[in-house]
Amino acid sequence: MQDINNGIIKLVSSLAVKKFRDKEGLFVAEGWKCVRDTWHAFNCRYLIATKAWYEQQGTAEHYHKLVLAHKSQMARMSQFTTPSDVMAVYEIPKRDFSDDEVRQGLSIVLDNIQDPGNLGTIMRLADWYGISNIFASRSTVDVYNHKVVQATMGAISRVKVHYCDLDFFLDDYHDLPVLGTFLDGDNIYNTKLPDHGGALVIFGNEGQGISPKVAAHVNQRIHIPAMPRRGEHSESLNVGIAAAITISELRRQLLSNH
Repeated sequence: MQDINNGIIKLVSSLAVKKFRDKEGLFVAEGWKCVRDTWHAFNCRYLIATKAWYEQQGTAEHYHKLVLAHKSQMARMSQFTTPSDVMAVYEIPKRDFSDDEVRQGLSIVLDNIQDPGNLGTIMRLADWYGISNIFASRSTVDVYNHKVVQATMGAISRVKVHYCDLDFFLDDYHDLPVLGTFLDGDNIYNTKLPDHGGALVIFGNEGQGISPKVAAHVNQRIHIPAMPRRGEHSESLNVGIAAAITISELRRQLLSNH
């Protein structure tokens, strides 16, 4: 246990910016629920907390990483309007995947997703449906952004996000079913979807959808129809909602065929 100092405050504050997260190899999880859900998944550099929090919630397991701070100091480091009484500074792990994982299971591909909440929601969805790997374009929001970490509700502990050049990645798996959602795709509820082996399902940018370069790799275009079909309705679905419907239907068809 130690008391906080200006060096730690400066370090933690800098981690709000991606280039400093990359430089230091660290990210922050803030709030007791977020810390609790991630504590055993990452190597903790510092557990920063008020004395009151530690006396009420802390354990011997926390003690050797503990850095005590006053509420005013917590506020200086927090990225939220209302700072919490605890935050963990974790080391960013190396995320690997095997060829077998991709070829034998369902993976999600994200093309330029910008909203942290959307990425967090999709990670929670992947966690719920047993999807271990998400492959994201380098322009997709950083998984260690504090808003993403918070939005995953602990799923960041189990779902791996790999940033890569999607064109090259999809070339490597051109022999797998590659699904994408489009306005001119086949009705998802009337279409036979992959029910065994590996498959990739792509979700595109909130405003632009799937980019033409990535869309060229899609070999099964699907569409989520509006119901009722006549009359006015929203122009499009939020990407997190579209992902939920698509993954749910994929899993439903898999269960119905086994």
